[in-house]
Amino acid sequence: MTAASLARFLRPEQCTIRLVESQEIGIVGVGEATVPHIRFFNQSLGLDEADFMRKTHATFKLGIEFVDWARLGDAYIHPFGDYGRPFHGVRFLHLWNRLRLSGDATLLDEYSLPVMAAKQARFALPSTDPASVLSTFSYAFQFDATLFAPYLRAYAEKRGVRRTEGRVVDVAVRGTDGFIESLTLANGERIEGDLFIDCSGFFGLLTEKSLHTGYEDWTHWLPCDRAVAVPCESYGPLLPYTRSTARSHGWQWRIPLQNRTGNGYVYSSKFVSDDEAAATLLKHLDGKALAEPRMLKFVTGRRKKTWNRNCVAVGLSGGFVEPLESTSIYLIQAAITHLLELFPDRNFDPVIRDEYNRIMDVEFERVRDFIVLHYHATERDDAPLWNYVRTMSIPDSLAYKMELFRERGEVVNYKLGLFYEPSWVAVYVGQRVMPKRFDPMLEYRPMEELQRHADQTRAAVRAGASSLPTQAEFIARYCGM
Repeated sequence: MTAASLARFLRPEQCTIRLVESQEIGIVGVGEATVPHIRFFNQSLGLDEADFMRKTHATFKLGIEFVDWARLGDAYIHPFGDYGRPFHGVRFLHLWNRLRLSGDATLLDEYSLPVMAAKQARFALPSTDPASVLSTFSYAFQFDATLFAPYLRAYAEKRGVRRTEGRVVDVAVRGTDGFIESLTLANGERIEGDLFIDCSGFFGLLTEKSLHTGYEDWTHWLPCDRAVAVPCESYGPLLPYTRSTARSHGWQWRIPLQNRTGNGYVYSSKFVSDDEAAATLLKHLDGKALAEPRMLKFVTGRRKKTWNRNCVAVGLSGGFVEPLESTSIYLIQAAITHLLELFPDRNFDPVIRDEYNRIMDVEFERVRDFIVLHYHATERDDAPLWNYVRTMSIPDSLAYKMELFRERGEVVNYKLGLFYEPSWVAVYVGQRVMPKRFDPMLEYRPMEELQRHADQTRAAVRAGASSLPTQAEFIARYCGM
């Protein structure tokens, strides 16, 4: 992703780009689910969406379903779209909340086009007509990460990137300022450079092993530290969403691709053994396993500096929150975007580095708060993990957000950060964090008027969702592999 982006936006006279990869090491390859920002990344590169989807066996994603998170038996979808339409300048959530507090039991889901379409396994591209209910959603992709990497490699090489197959065995650091000077490969080749991008994953070959940047551990808030992953045969309708099912010691993902289903169990090794976790995953597969389970270990957190000296850490080398809301590829994209915006010259002005680190700290912290919310906003007391996260102390920034929403349904909005108001509302309401009051602008509006607006919205959403083809039908026409 980094090499492709730099090749797209930097002119050849500005710099040369060298991509060093090792087939011996490979890639993690389980980042199969994304958020809508990936569309804009692909568009910025000029990729043809249908071609990209065919070659990565991709499906569409309207959101994420969460099963058994607040209570056993609960389920809700975090959609890539808003709920309802504003009522005389007041957000629809407040109208729904006033009706709810008056006894209306209609679920918020029924006012969301992507939720209702997802439940029926339906999909089509959003309408370009802003007046249509079919314009009120976005979408992302579910794809084979092991195919996405070579797809982008070929793109980068066509634009002048020189790829080298090799394993780095030594990193030379200048004694004068601690900058990285060169890399030495296993075959003896020495590669010099001005700027180094560390995409070496959890290992942090450059940023940690060579520059000793340090790591901020977030395990206190996010205790899951392992995952086991396995693909299986497809089963049932082709669903346009990822599913996250809470288990006793963590949660299980289900990601449907065109040719198979990706599955994994994210868990805390403090509460369950690796063997038991693997057995739990295999027990809950929809179809026959297509490979042996793969184990992954990680520590949630981030580097103390994403950009240290002349090295920028992108991806897992810069930090890892955990895969619950498909944020890893987004954080790669954010790191690349902000690097292009603050691209250095050979002076490496420390003010530029400091601003980059400030921005990336904000990105990581706001993703962290959103993920911690899922764990903390639970009523489950049936297993040690859930007792821990329900009663643990949480970041002050999250505690403030939760208090504000509980009081009057207000969502803290920021200029930077991945998740916007509908995302927070979906998780709050889906996990039973309910606002006590509503916007007083609705206080003196007749209930009949509010109910009529809600009924019309719900009817439009229901009709719009039912008018769409199934995802399987749409993919067959648009991007079938």
